[in-house]
Amino acid sequence: MLFLIWLTLSEERVFPPPTEFSKNAHIKSFEEYEKLYADAASDLPAFWAKQAEALDWFSPWKTVLDWQPPHAKWFSGGEINASYNCLDRHLETRGDKTAIIWEGEPGEEHRLTYRELHAEVAKFANVLKGLGVEKGDRIAVYMPLVPELAIAILACSRIGAPHTVIFGGFSADSIRDRVNDCGCKAVITADGGFRRGREIRLKPVVDEAIQECPSVEHVVVFRRTGTEIPMQDGRDHWWDALMKDASPDCPPEHLDAEHPLYILYTSGTTGKPKGILHTTGGYLTQAAYSTKLVFDLKEDDIYWCTADIGWVTGHSYVVYGPLANAATVLMYEGAPNHPDFDRFWDIIERHKVSILYTAPTAIRSFIRWGREYPDRHDLTSLRVIGTVGEPINPEAWMWYHKVIGGERCPIVDTWWQTETGTIMISPLPGATSTVPGSATRPLPGIVVDIMSKDGRSAGTDEGGYLVVKEPWPSMLRTLWGDDDRYKMAYWSEIEGVYFAGDGARRDERGYYWVMGRVDDVINVSGHRLGTAEVESALVSHPSVAEAAVVGRPDEIKGQAIAAFVTLEGGRAGSDELKTELREHVAKEIGALAKPDDIRFTDALPKTRSGKIMRRLLRELATSGVVAGDVTTLEDLGVLDKLREEEE
Repeated sequence: MLFLIWLTLSEERVFPPPTEFSKNAHIKSFEEYEKLYADAASDLPAFWAKQAEALDWFSPWKTVLDWQPPHAKWFSGGEINASYNCLDRHLETRGDKTAIIWEGEPGEEHRLTYRELHAEVAKFANVLKGLGVEKGDRIAVYMPLVPELAIAILACSRIGAPHTVIFGGFSADSIRDRVNDCGCKAVITADGGFRRGREIRLKPVVDEAIQECPSVEHVVVFRRTGTEIPMQDGRDHWWDALMKDASPDCPPEHLDAEHPLYILYTSGTTGKPKGILHTTGGYLTQAAYSTKLVFDLKEDDIYWCTADIGWVTGHSYVVYGPLANAATVLMYEGAPNHPDFDRFWDIIERHKVSILYTAPTAIRSFIRWGREYPDRHDLTSLRVIGTVGEPINPEAWMWYHKVIGGERCPIVDTWWQTETGTIMISPLPGATSTVPGSATRPLPGIVVDIMSKDGRSAGTDEGGYLVVKEPWPSMLRTLWGDDDRYKMAYWSEIEGVYFAGDGARRDERGYYWVMGRVDDVINVSGHRLGTAEVESALVSHPSVAEAAVVGRPDEIKGQAIAAFVTLEGGRAGSDELKTELREHVAKEIGALAKPDDIRFTDALPKTRSGKIMRRLLRELATSGVVAGDVTTLEDLGVLDKLREEEE
């Protein structure tokens, strides 16, 4: 962490917002931002009530905020529907406006107006009702990035059935754990999808998973690839067959503001994924507010967030935030380097994308591939570019600024989490001077701080824990079925504040510099993976006796996964076994979790109480040198042996 602090302290480049941009921005100056921030801080409930008024409510709320720490209820007594706010309310004035521009990896294109999207959502909502899905039933969604994924979750929200979207790269075991944790009544999937020119089969993975999912009564299958797949009579249904005769008339349920909207699972350090619960009124209020403010969203923008809807970024900034603002959203199914390394830039040029929101991992890949690929294309339609998922290093920021943004586009480097629901810290593109590597200031309505473990507010450039001091509308309400874990995970580190799990510092400008995770969760390409999950997958292989997993810096992915493995019965390690173990982890969890490095060792460094000293392994994986305290190490000989193996 000290190394990261030293790096950011040396950063002196400052980029004011472009004058012409500021003239037409929603927030036109830093002074205007500071006034808005101060006004919000003086009366947070009044501020958020004003933002909530931008949505359509069936019944007004009675209480803006009911705060019984650590539980918040926002807009109590109010009735609302997310699907209605994303679709119905736009029909009179924007029914013929394009809602979604979708491009498949093979190259096909499909557009849906708001009127067409509304009809499809209403029809699928009636399909779900016809299958016996009722308000409160949980629905799992495991699909490629196709418009039908957005249609499915909007249909769920229309009838009040909380959805849990599972990333299409996850394994059968991962699906089973999530479906069983929240007791899903149905699974919506596809025969497959396309990625880097290959067909990725999805339905067979679902079939394997739900053999042990007693709550699942129905599986709806969208036909994407046309591949022959087994269908079980009575349980499995083709999407198009169900939609053929469905009515496009489905009035939205009037839902309490605190009605569950979705459950999204994220990794934790104990191995079991955490079911983050977001509710309707507060979440949608802040998703709509932050989308408009952070991206300076305008009526004629073509907006592209490159995230998969399987992650929270896709929920908030592909579906709910943009559609609540009647934006035109671009969705792309496939990889950025298929059929060539310029696919993203080709898409931007052809569709005249004006707002791009992507991950530092992707930017580092673009840098590695070379600027010749973006230089082939006219990117002058871009006016705002953003980053999400992890801190971006200053040199990658500068490349993004120069090569993609043409030195004219403001960069919004955003900090937030699955748990926060929406963006919490970010520049405002017409108001905030940006500094490469800093997420700058919290949004109006958000009260954050840097604290020491004893609850003291940190001084300038002093590292500490990033915390949120006041409740916010899009905050997670609990962990599904485990409120004790919710309290322990987020509210026990420092009394009275939400602990984000990230280390950070604040500079003399009041700008925030996020330094990364302080727990044993690895951030791979912006996606959080629990070390315990990966370790459990490795140990489930018959050749493995014990495993410890740590993250090490990686210039492309942000963090790479390094695994230290001891084998059963003194078995010798080999390159073939490393390959076998990587594939085993992919099968157990998903390809995203495959270790980048596997090192075989006779023993792992442990404390006298038997805890593996991952800190030492992290140092070895990162630099090959252990410089930290080893006084609690039980056997120094183990460390010596690891050092020898490293050499």
